[in-house]
Amino acid sequence: MNARRASFVSVAGHEIHVSEWGSPDAPPLVMWHGLARTGRDFDVAARHFSQTYRVICPDTIGRGLSSWSSDPDRDYTIPVYCDIAQGLLDALGVKTCRWFGTSMGGLLGMVLAASEVGRERIEKLVVNDIGPAINAEAVNRIKAYVSVVPEFATLAEYERLIRVVYAPFGPLSDAEWTHLVETGVRRRDNGKYSSHFDPAVMRVFCEQFDGSEIWEVWDAVRCPTLVLRGAQSDLLEADKAVEMTRRGPKPRLITVPDCGHAPMLNIAEQWDPVADFLA
Repeated sequence: MNARRASFVSVAGHEIHVSEWGSPDAPPLVMWHGLARTGRDFDVAARHFSQTYRVICPDTIGRGLSSWSSDPDRDYTIPVYCDIAQGLLDALGVKTCRWFGTSMGGLLGMVLAASEVGRERIEKLVVNDIGPAINAEAVNRIKAYVSVVPEFATLAEYERLIRVVYAPFGPLSDAEWTHLVETGVRRRDNGKYSSHFDPAVMRVFCEQFDGSEIWEVWDAVRCPTLVLRGAQSDLLEADKAVEMTRRGPKPRLITVPDCGHAPMLNIAEQWDPVADFLA
């Protein structure tokens, strides 16, 4: 059951592209990607975790192969993403799950786990390089590169950009860089290459997301929680990560060497402690 299975699920008027791995009868593990990425980022980790879990890796609306919104100012927001996540799990027959979220996906997991409905659904939570308080300078850095959606004549040109922008992911092989390119690119009407996401996603993010601290959300999380932080992360600062261990679910904190925002979970040294926690 190590082969990826793709499906398109209708949720709240949207079509959600989902990659699944592992036995449908295994305990569910949801892996939710970051702001400008897709569920295909987890292919390597999902293949590994599929030995134990039914791994579910959706594309958030406006990304990858999921549908784009006709009302981006309303839909490309955390509350709607959470509603879609709940609806998706309902549609997939998932009553309870373990949740691994990178960056934005970790924020979704936090908000869901802190809610009355989500608190009953998320059994364990892994938050990958995100927290209730993040560095404003890093947010501005992210806004700077996602707000511009350049076009490229060749995939080689696009890959050169990807290798620079996502260098903080940590050590990746040439094949893994190529995979990020192939699963994160689309052709425009003029035949040139561009990033896979709806540009309106990033416009809404830049206009609406102010990086305000949400410690009240973190303090409401009750499930067992693990926090990963890239050793060179500029988004989740070390002191804020330590404060997270003293509040809310009082999680264990693991600092992942040789990467920043955010650990890719593509090597055994990164996924082994996660597997131990999830078990």
